[in-house]
Amino acid sequence: MRVIIVDDEVAAINSLSWELRKHAGFISIIETFTSPKEAISGINYLKPDCVFLDIEMPEMTGFSLLDKLEYRNFAVVITTAYNQYALKAIKESAIDYLLKPVDEDDINCVIEKLKKIDNGHSFHIQFKQTFEALSKVNESQIVKIPVSGKVLFIRIEEILYCESEGNYSRVFLQSGEKLMVSKKLKELESILPARFFFRVHNSYIVHILKVNEYLRSEGYLVLTNKRKIPISRNKREAFLDKMG
Repeated sequence: MRVIIVDDEVAAINSLSWELRKHAGFISIIETFTSPKEAISGINYLKPDCVFLDIEMPEMTGFSLLDKLEYRNFAVVITTAYNQYALKAIKESAIDYLLKPVDEDDINCVIEKLKKIDNGHSFHIQFKQTFEALSKVNESQIVKIPVSGKVLFIRIEEILYCESEGNYSRVFLQSGEKLMVSKKLKELESILPARFFFRVHNSYIVHILKVNEYLRSEGYLVLTNKRKIPISRNKREAFLDKMG
């Protein structure tokens, strides 16, 4: 099977290539790309049997890359560092995926699935399943936040957490910016996609992908920016279930 790897991180490409070369009898890596734009031309020209594709890249998302392709008769294996980001949507369509850093056992499972697809020559069907699943995820990428008489269109990955301020709410962004919203936290909760956001306390909603640690004894969550957010006792079990 002729394979192309697309990932903006060289280290991730090297790690995946190392694991795939253990299956040299079945897998042949014909090219790797760190630039999604270059990958589009490469895939259209080289016509691979399978593409290992990173979802989140600064130049464009994996979904956008698939959308721009002319050649689509290949299997897609999603690679992502975001456990919750798209896996629920992907699992619904029986699509292959790998969590970074890649694990040898996971690679072996994916290889076995690819062998079955290869035997059936149904690459275009698997591509369609992948594209449809990712399109559903992509629809939830933007949230509309009303601020000071206008509506801001904010990418969900920019939001760290939200905090209640009485009849208002404050939205804290990855950049360090704070937005005052003229809505109660309950109203804001209804706007934010439940797939990514969880109300952990009467005063706080967190982006679950921004949580690095759960300090069980202290009753706090630690976010990626080191901010500690309290989690109510009656929310802890539901939060852990949501985190998988």
